[in-house]
Amino acid sequence: MQPPHFDVLLLWNQHQNELRRWLQSRVLVAADVEDILQDVLLKCLRQGTAMTAVEQPRAWLFEVLRNTWTDRLRQTRPSTSLSDAIDELPETVVATEAVDELAQSCLPRVLSELDDQDREIIEWCDLQGMTQLEYARIRNLSLPAVKSRIQRARRRMRQHMVDACQVALDDNGRVVDFVTRLPIDPGAAVKTKK
Repeated sequence: MQPPHFDVLLLWNQHQNELRRWLQSRVLVAADVEDILQDVLLKCLRQGTAMTAVEQPRAWLFEVLRNTWTDRLRQTRPSTSLSDAIDELPETVVATEAVDELAQSCLPRVLSELDDQDREIIEWCDLQGMTQLEYARIRNLSLPAVKSRIQRARRRMRQHMVDACQVALDDNGRVVDFVTRLPIDPGAAVKTKK
């Protein structure tokens, strides 16, 4: 009776030279080639009789060779410890975008100054997340009519915000500066009417 590793060794002897040539074309140091091949042979021997069940042993050997080579590359690549890398990172500065500040400090007032139809569609679809299709059903409108209406409302709101908040844009159309406009206090409006 043959030892259990006999089939593995026969398979290894059939493909060893081909595996070596493939590896030599990629690895610069000859000693590394032999070390990697030895690791692959050990992995094959550990498989024992399970190797005989492999449908394409040549392809399997090349896959093991590529994986072993890749593992070796990872081990030899210089690395920096995570704590050293973190120490070298610049401190993060949390800065809010000008457009976010604009939305917080001007949008409520601008929305309150829009006509009811524009304010409603923007609040429902853009701020509360209602789909345009849902809005169309609730308002008994066609979807194309809602799409047109929301585009017009957004354009008017944008223009009103640019004018009322004195929004300054850079060459790329990004907000760089604006004048804050706080919401009108409803109680103050009543007091001035008396």
